[in-house]
Amino acid sequence: MSKAQKADLFDSGDYTAKDIEVLEGLEPVRKRPGMYIGGTDERALHHLFAEVLDNSMDEAVAGHASRIEVHLDAEGKLTVADNGRGIPIDKHPKFKTKSALEVIFTTLHSGGKFSNKAYATSGGLHGVGISVVNALSDDLVVEVARNRDLYRQTYAKGLPTSKLRKVGAAPSRRGTTVTFHPDPEIFGKGASFKPARLFRMARSKAYLFGGVEIRWSCDPSLLADDDPTPQKEVLHFAGGLKDYLTHVVGERPTVTGEVFAGKIEKEGGHGTVEWAIVWGRAGFQTPAGQMADGFTNSYCNTVPTPEGGTHEQGMRAALSRGLKAYAELAGQKKAANITAEDVLGTAGVLLSVFVSNPEFQGQTKDKLATAEAQKLTEAAIRPAFDHWLAGHKQQADQLLEWVIDRAEDRIRRRKEKEVQRASAMKKLRLPGKLADCTAKDRTGTELFLVEGDSAGGSAKQARRRETQAILPLRGKILNVASSTKDKITQNKEVTDIALAMGVGLGSRFELDDLRYDKIVIMTDADVDGAHIAALLITFFHISMPGLIQAGRLYMAQPPLYRLSQGGKTVYALDDADREAKIKAEFKSGSKVDVGRFKGLGEMNAKDLKETTMDPATRILARVRLTTDEIEDINNLVDRLMGRNAEPRFRFIQDNAQFVTDDLDL
Repeated sequence: MSKAQKADLFDSGDYTAKDIEVLEGLEPVRKRPGMYIGGTDERALHHLFAEVLDNSMDEAVAGHASRIEVHLDAEGKLTVADNGRGIPIDKHPKFKTKSALEVIFTTLHSGGKFSNKAYATSGGLHGVGISVVNALSDDLVVEVARNRDLYRQTYAKGLPTSKLRKVGAAPSRRGTTVTFHPDPEIFGKGASFKPARLFRMARSKAYLFGGVEIRWSCDPSLLADDDPTPQKEVLHFAGGLKDYLTHVVGERPTVTGEVFAGKIEKEGGHGTVEWAIVWGRAGFQTPAGQMADGFTNSYCNTVPTPEGGTHEQGMRAALSRGLKAYAELAGQKKAANITAEDVLGTAGVLLSVFVSNPEFQGQTKDKLATAEAQKLTEAAIRPAFDHWLAGHKQQADQLLEWVIDRAEDRIRRRKEKEVQRASAMKKLRLPGKLADCTAKDRTGTELFLVEGDSAGGSAKQARRRETQAILPLRGKILNVASSTKDKITQNKEVTDIALAMGVGLGSRFELDDLRYDKIVIMTDADVDGAHIAALLITFFHISMPGLIQAGRLYMAQPPLYRLSQGGKTVYALDDADREAKIKAEFKSGSKVDVGRFKGLGEMNAKDLKETTMDPATRILARVRLTTDEIEDINNLVDRLMGRNAEPRFRFIQDNAQFVTDDLDL
């Protein structure tokens, strides 16, 4: 190393205090909305509604509100009003010049839910919910009725546009009303709330807490002629989850003939578990309208937890252990092999818990992490399940026989799969010559569906031979959304993918048959690659929806650029990432060599491994679909990928104006 190079190691003159950016107030939310609401897509947009609705539900669960009103107007503004206590409007002791209301709406990590003084249980816990909604709205108005007076304050993009003012008397009104409009700068000019989705979200809240009445209304101009969403409806379900599950099951045949349901509440409400479970013989039409063998919808403090968590673990343990104990008393030795998946694989489950100070993974609260919730749920459901089995012997015997059949079928398929894997290379003759992994068990294994033979060759060199399999694909696969069933089953590319995965298509798909833990789509970081990825996701959504619902489908994130300066090399995913990393990773004023990858096939094995395939350094994006989104996604797939070109053409016309100048063509 030369003296000049050694000197450079200690030269930090280009990196000074002025380079340190401090984001104040709600600026971090607007710069990185994904950190707070999981992105800027349609799911994230509707998460704003969930945050506001959760606050009103917390008032209802705490016993301070009995009514919540939700209204979507013709301009796309959403109003959520409750008859609770109303947000405090007096001066905050820490911020002498601001009201408590303004602190809550403009300051991250502020609120009344960090202790149990104001709320025993609540859905909003991080103190960021309503302030994030404010930050990501271009227009927000909050009204508070307290002590027979009405107060109002307005905001835009997280900042107050007026002072908190008393605007009149409110002798017969109390509570908080929030009206907001999502900022198109964040969510896109064409983004808007979907009435059907909002209605489903409001209805699920009403089922979760029988003590609240939710009054839904929507401007009629927002409802299409074929949209079943009501313009107005009062949602109130005293029977709670049992009513909901009975409605979902309808006339479909069940194993036990009745719903196993119950509710256990600790004294003072500091720990409540409510459940409704039924076992289906012919699958279910889930709450979101899609057919499935079984489903589990769980909630904590009325907040949906689509990725489950500790409360689901407690429920699974209670049911599997309870059924095993019943089998032991009945002398049924075959039950020794049953697992929780055998018990719940064909069950429709609704589970709701209320706990103090719950811990979630991430601000969007998709997964519950509170250890206490597992103990609470198991302790509540297990005795009730034991009592139900003992008191319903005929139904209990039918359930036990049904679950044992599922277990024996699972064991049989596993043995068949072990035989298949042992001779996989002899049996499979695929166009891209599947390079299978060597592991005998599928745990931790991955199948990469790679765009092109050239990229497939690099991927085979970059992979971990024990756990990573490679299947190169040639060009664009069949668009299954616009193809007949016969055409799909006769298409070699499609059937080769299914054969490599070890599963059937459509109704013949069995998740237990899957030969790999993860299926990873790996395409070029350009428009053609995005098109191939879209076709593959459409294929899995239509032909193997269970794969996506189980969270087993992923997208690799290969870089588009390689940036070099001296001996330093970093990678950038896209144009924005390139500019950010040039500023953050390299000395300003010095030339940075920018290399653009034309495709995966141009990357050498070392680059591909480091950036895209090595679990220690790569980024994988899971393709996720919650029950609330299925109906919307089905409609979108039909519009954009279906046989009828008119909806696709209309979508392009409607959205062409939003295409930016830097489109990669």
